Amino acid sequence: MKYLKISIGIFVVLAVSRFVPHPPNFTSLLALSFYVPVFLGLSYLPVLLVGFIFTDLIIGLHGVTIFTWGSVILIGLGSRLFDKGILNRICGSLLGACLFFIITNFGVWSLGSYGYSINGMISCYILALPFFGYSLISTFIFAGVIEGVYKYINFKKFISLKKSR
Repeated sequence: MKYLKISIGIFVVLAVSRFVPHPPNFTSLLALSFYVPVFLGLSYLPVLLVGFIFTDLIIGLHGVTIFTWGSVILIGLGSRLFDKGILNRICGSLLGACLFFIITNFGVWSLGSYGYSINGMISCYILALPFFGYSLISTFIFAGVIEGVYKYINFKKFISLKKSR
C-alpha cells in the first residue's frame, strides 16, 4: 500500500509539472529522475518512467522519445553515485540535466534535420541552449524543493522520536 501511495504521489507531481503551463523544458522530470532512486530506491524508477510515458502519450510522442526515456533511465541509475550529502546530490541532479541535454540533442541531430555533419551537430546543440537553460534552472529549483521536503520529513521524524522517549 505504501508503494502505491508513493507511486501516485510521484505520478501527480510529474504530471502537474508537465501539464501546468510552463516555459519549455521547465518541469520536475529531471530532478525527479535523479531524486526518486536516491531517496526511495531503484524500485521506484519504473514508476517514474511509466508516469513519463503516460504524460508523453497525452502531450504527444515525437521522434526523440526513445532518447528522452533512455536518458531518464540513465539519470536514475547514475543518481546512486551521488547520494551522499546535499551538495553532492544537487550537483548530481544538475549533471543529470547535462546528460539529458547531451543525449536528447544527439537524438534530435540523428533525425537529420540539421544535416549529418559536424556543423549540423554543432548547430543542433547551439540552438538548444535556451532549452538547456530552462532545464538547469528547473532542475535546480525542484532539487531545492525536494531537498527541503526531505529535510522537513526527517526533522518531523526526529521530533516525534524525541517525544516518544
